[in-house]
Amino acid sequence: MTTARTARFNVGTTFLSSGKRKDTCTVTDILRTYNSAGDLVNLRYVATHPFMGQLVTDYDVVETTIARNLLAAA
Repeated sequence: MTTARTARFNVGTTFLSSGKRKDTCTVTDILRTYNSAGDLVNLRYVATHPFMGQLVTDYDVVETTIARNLLAAA
């Protein structure tokens, strides 16, 4: 079993979504996928943002998306 890669961003990190609409998203969870040997094979983030009074959740946000659109800490 190899050592697990640590998550670069913590829960609560805010960033702008990529694309035409710039929504302020918040990381709400970190998903890790392991193979049968116990090796980490995938690390994805769960992010949410409000849209028309509802909370929209994206379960497949990559680290690069957050890093490119990270909001400065206040």
